[in-house]
Amino acid sequence: MATLIAGADLQPYLQSTAVIDWQQPAVLAQARLLAAGTAKDTARQCFEWVRDQVLHSFDHRRNPVTCRASDVLQHRTGYCYAKSHLLAALLRANGIPAGFCYQRLSVNDDGEPYSLHGFNAIHLEPWGWVRVDARGNRPGIDARFDPPGETLAFAGTLPGEATFANVLAEPLEVVVSALEAGTTWDGMLKMLPDVGPEESAELGLNPLP
Repeated sequence: MATLIAGADLQPYLQSTAVIDWQQPAVLAQARLLAAGTAKDTARQCFEWVRDQVLHSFDHRRNPVTCRASDVLQHRTGYCYAKSHLLAALLRANGIPAGFCYQRLSVNDDGEPYSLHGFNAIHLEPWGWVRVDARGNRPGIDARFDPPGETLAFAGTLPGEATFANVLAEPLEVVVSALEAGTTWDGMLKMLPDVGPEESAELGLNPLP
């Protein structure tokens, strides 16, 4: 398990916000349906439900482009970032700290252009932060919940790619802005959010070695 950077205070990772609106009644209701006997069991239920029951916008050619957790739940579709917003909301509604992680990946696996990929980290005892990726599986992708192990959708090892160590309490603004400006799944492909090396340094994002 990689070392993840986050502050000692977990309260920010439980907050309800405009995007992670877990106090919205439908989100609360879904969170209760997914609650299980232990925090680990609940986290697994939430992860697998978002991974499997909320369709990835690109994989399934689904509109609309969603951002807020409650909208992702309503429409049952979203890009990876939006799915991470819903997963964080369901976990936080169940009292489980959840944050946001990012990779910078080559869109076509051959260099430029690049875009961010969003997923989550869950704080679970006794392991601390464990990263999970609920973007949705497809041939060649088999992301799972298996703490303390981590099985993400993408490796992020090509030149120009990076996996950032940080666990953020809030989604990156560049991600939220892109999703809020998006209208269709295919139009979103032309405006995928990205942060280059200089910008990532300014944001305090630390690439793993």
